[in-house]
Amino acid sequence: MKQVLFPVKVISEKGTKNGDSLIVKKSLQIGLTEKQVTEFDEGSYVILDFGKEICGGIRIFAFMANNVSVRIRFGESLTECCAELSGEKNATNDHSLRDFTVNLQNYSDMTFGGSGFRFVRLDFYGKASLKSVVAESRILNKKPIYLYDGKDKKIKDIFTVAKRTIDLCASGDYLWDGVKRDRLVWIGDIHPEMLALTTLYGRVKIVERSLDFVKEQTPLPNWMNWFPTYSMWWIINVADYCEYAHAEDFAKKQMEYMAGLIDLLLEYVSESGDMNYPSVFVDWQTSGKKDEKDGARAINIIAAKKAIALFKKFSKKTENAEELLRRLMKKEINVESSKSVLGLKYFAVGLTESDKQKLVENGANGVSTFMSYYILKAIASFDKEKAIEMLKEYYGAMLDKGATSFWEDFDMKWIENSCRTDEFPKDGENDIHGDYGAYCYKGFRHSLCHGWSSGIIRFIKEYC
Repeated sequence: MKQVLFPVKVISEKGTKNGDSLIVKKSLQIGLTEKQVTEFDEGSYVILDFGKEICGGIRIFAFMANNVSVRIRFGESLTECCAELSGEKNATNDHSLRDFTVNLQNYSDMTFGGSGFRFVRLDFYGKASLKSVVAESRILNKKPIYLYDGKDKKIKDIFTVAKRTIDLCASGDYLWDGVKRDRLVWIGDIHPEMLALTTLYGRVKIVERSLDFVKEQTPLPNWMNWFPTYSMWWIINVADYCEYAHAEDFAKKQMEYMAGLIDLLLEYVSESGDMNYPSVFVDWQTSGKKDEKDGARAINIIAAKKAIALFKKFSKKTENAEELLRRLMKKEINVESSKSVLGLKYFAVGLTESDKQKLVENGANGVSTFMSYYILKAIASFDKEKAIEMLKEYYGAMLDKGATSFWEDFDMKWIENSCRTDEFPKDGENDIHGDYGAYCYKGFRHSLCHGWSSGIIRFIKEYC
């Protein structure tokens, strides 16, 4: 569904006349006579706030603009929409353009951009007058079968923002990881998104199209998205989607490929239980660290167990999947510190008392948006109230920093002495968007609308 949104606020302007006219709702049609316009001098600019994260672009209704050049900058944060592409805090046009220059014409209605944003900055290289600038946002429009109706306001706010996050990422033909960046189908990342969508809506065809798309793009013996663990996640996705969406017909069609995939996985696990995969990626927080291989083993065990259950359901042979599981179980999963891997271990083989202590140590520190569902569910298995407390601590901190959709990653250490996403940093303050991030998402490349962060919708239904 397409939504049209007028700006809710003019954040800043220079060289303009009647700038507040841009937040007035008007007809979406340019006329030969317009009584209420905003005038821009050469060298002027305006920064508009649309109030919440958007997936789409802007329509500019130009009254007088004789081939005037205008630079458009989209930002998920206020600071991002003012950043320069020349290396400023990793500002980028990767995947979707967020910084470019266009020409406007007299009496025109033109649409520009396709990205994730809340803020827009327009810089004018000539004189012009505009009737309106509106955002056009794509968002999933489907009747929910579940909405949080509890009395806890913090949880309600978290649920609402998580729902908007997944509704934006599921607004197209396939399930995206992020609306500003990574407009790709990452099959491991889809699992928490699938959990959110099936909880909210039941059976959702976009999940099926996405699982089929990556399968068709990955003929065996290739690995999905180049990661062996993501091929394992595909199995987990199919099994859980079958269960949560009651999609037995869809799952049954996947049996031949799944059997071939199990055979491939078995080739890389020795009789002694050693995994010899070309890579063992779990998530960025564990990349290259000691717990990474144990995390991959946990994912592999979960996938093997899910495959066995599906094969039995559809009367298929289980021998190779059972042999894979037997070999994997020969090695223990010993987690040093990663809460993500501890969450996965819970689903694979269960937790020790030491594991439980590590999961709750230092509260929400060490939680990740990708693995939040698995971490919180593992904690809830022995301390439900603590899990809910950590949900509110972690996701509530993002809300306190201005989140209107949830992020690719968030570290509790970022809170101290940092600005909100809808503010410029004051003297001595850090920029919550531009100064943080890690790995491939440093600075402004960091996505502030990432579907994998919405898996907690299922946790809220199960425990809140």
